[in-house]
Amino acid sequence: MEKVKGYINANDRLARFLGIEIVDIGPGTATARMTLADEHTNSLGMAHGGILFTLADLAFAAACNSHGNVALGVQVSIHYHRPVSSGVLTAVARELTQGGRMASYMVEVRDESANLVASFQGLAYRKKEPLPC
Repeated sequence: MEKVKGYINANDRLARFLGIEIVDIGPGTATARMTLADEHTNSLGMAHGGILFTLADLAFAAACNSHGNVALGVQVSIHYHRPVSSGVLTAVARELTQGGRMASYMVEVRDESANLVASFQGLAYRKKEPLPC
């Protein structure tokens, strides 16, 4: 698992640029974290929907790939529940189902007070090829 975590943190250039990091990973689970900065906010001073999506998507990617094979998102959706304008955001992904090549995941993005900021659901396709790490 640590190899997968290190591989994603080292090779996901967008996440690194935005200050998003995988902080924990296990079989079918992953946690990503970031500190919200001014450049992550929209014109109203709240976290941009794109930054919340990217945080959740990185946790989803890590959880999908935690089994060691390449997994790709094929369908995702996100719901925004409450605005947030500062602080640390944490996204926790967990595997809901897996069967053959397909697996579904739920990701919850929470603020420092554990308030639900966004929920993200994703469907992944698992390839046979191992991750290159």
